[in-house]
Amino acid sequence: MTEAILGLRDIVVQRAGRSILEVESLDVSGGEILAVVGPNGAGKSTLLQTMALLERPTRGAVWLDGEAVTGSHLRHRRRMAVVFQEPLLLDTTVSGNVRCGLALRGVRTREQERRADEWLERFAIAQLSGRSVRTLSGGEAQRTSLARALVLEPDILLLDEPFASLDTPTRESLMDDLDGILSTTSTATVFVTHDRGEALRLGDRLAVLMGGRMRQMGTPESIFAAPADEEVAAFVGVETIVHGRIRDVENGLAMVDVGSQVVEAGWTGSPGAEVLVCLRPEDVVLAAMHDGSMATSARNRISAAVKRVLPAGPYVRVELDAGFPLVALITRPSLQELELVAGSSVIASFKATAVHLIQRHGHT
Repeated sequence: MTEAILGLRDIVVQRAGRSILEVESLDVSGGEILAVVGPNGAGKSTLLQTMALLERPTRGAVWLDGEAVTGSHLRHRRRMAVVFQEPLLLDTTVSGNVRCGLALRGVRTREQERRADEWLERFAIAQLSGRSVRTLSGGEAQRTSLARALVLEPDILLLDEPFASLDTPTRESLMDDLDGILSTTSTATVFVTHDRGEALRLGDRLAVLMGGRMRQMGTPESIFAAPADEEVAAFVGVETIVHGRIRDVENGLAMVDVGSQVVEAGWTGSPGAEVLVCLRPEDVVLAAMHDGSMATSARNRISAAVKRVLPAGPYVRVELDAGFPLVALITRPSLQELELVAGSSVIASFKATAVHLIQRHGHT
């Protein structure tokens, strides 16, 4: 990772005598997108406002280029651009909004026009240049807001849930365009969201914020595959979280007693440990009880009874009794093929590598 442009050190933000944000250390480098994800009320907006120098922390400091920010914040804020969930546009044209920050910085009119035209084109709203912002759709307004931020060529871009109020097709299209645009810049971007799908889609690194504290940080893939604790696991979409006990370990593979079943999983610890057994629903494959045609390398094949079948967008969520509660996510064609209803019997399969074990604190 390159040297950090933006950093937080020993940050504490208190309101009414209560700490709502505590961050010991956090760095963001040029060209990377740090996605900060967490539930509502986790402190994400407070974190972003602190980074943007819009809120002074009770303790600690914001660092830019390896130095603590002191004194007037104005010259430092000029290196940043912030985009909020609501676009907060001026009552003028689309072009007028994109140019306004350049005008405030004394950029010549012709240069304002050139740069504004470039960014209107990049966000696919050049045809709206002369339109009043009052006539814009939500997606068009947010594209205008993003163009207004990036036309300034900021060192740091801070995004506060910019897609939250958009419908799904509009959100997907705008994320596609923004992802492509940011990949061509050296801008350090911090993107806060409560939507884990957005975080996985855009983030180079992921930080999970809960209760005002950083609970885990790493690549999106590592956090989604190996959450640090039960709360993080539940938030990132792990739906099977059950207690287990390590019976035996051989060559890095554990036999885990889970309910009335034994589950195989990767483990480098000792036998006897009390663990949480975590499994994502998309990693569970269902087959008919007597389907001998299904070839699989999965080490875990368990007989299970269907308890409930629930729609889950384009997929179907199947709740199972496998000697322990187990959840699978399957396609609608698979549901029809298997003819699943409450009470059906199936074989649930999943690989040992799909199982993530979290040792329970205080248990050996």
